[in-house]
Amino acid sequence: MDLQDGVAIVTGSSSGVGAACARQLAEEGCHVVINYAHNEEGARATQSACEEYGVETIVKKADIADDDQCRALAKAALDKWGRIDALINNAGTTKFNAHSNLEGLNKQDFLDIYAVNTVGAYQMTRAVAESMQTSGQGSVVNVSSIAGVMGVGSSIAYAASKGALITMTLSLARALGPEIRVNCVCPGFIQGDWLEQGMGSDAYQVAKSNVEATSPLRVASTPDMIAEGILYFVCGADVVTGETIIMDGGMHLTQAGLHKR
Repeated sequence: MDLQDGVAIVTGSSSGVGAACARQLAEEGCHVVINYAHNEEGARATQSACEEYGVETIVKKADIADDDQCRALAKAALDKWGRIDALINNAGTTKFNAHSNLEGLNKQDFLDIYAVNTVGAYQMTRAVAESMQTSGQGSVVNVSSIAGVMGVGSSIAYAASKGALITMTLSLARALGPEIRVNCVCPGFIQGDWLEQGMGSDAYQVAKSNVEATSPLRVASTPDMIAEGILYFVCGADVVTGETIIMDGGMHLTQAGLHKR
């Protein structure tokens, strides 16, 4: 897919992987809808970075757990540009809770996390599907997590929601072809403020050092590294659909990765 003058929606693009993805799409000449739920300042910073490449942008607040707001996000793109070529389902949420602390999660925690991480991605895909099918081309990339593959991560609810997103990628790829390709990336440890704030600085630094010392590639991923994988699915994989790529520097191959459950 040629992204020059294309249109992409990136949910959760006020920081981290979403912001990096929006910037890289803009660098390819793609107009971008920048979405945020809480961090307008970050979204405006992403907008400024994107517009340095000469593209047009929209900044749109939307909680993707709400279907009406998902549809409004898609409508904003269609009203301005008349098309949607790519959707990056990046927005996510969690509750940091030790897996051994079963009492630390309740039913509402699961519902809140699934509402964004799984249902939100479904609702956004549904909101853009008709436009993509009409144009005859489209690419949806779901941002899952190694948590969904290995059962690790910030909480059991988070891991379960990300595992469901991987499975949903397969279902949507079958349902939406041949016009729309649906793929998925699974990052591992990603450097950034969000993870550091959730884990706490000390635990974050220990985890980062562990990944850098023991993963096969000896690297702790940055948001830009993950965004590169997302862009591969958007514009460099025209015969690929229903696939999931793990992007964790190979940490899942190690004993440390296997036993971090």
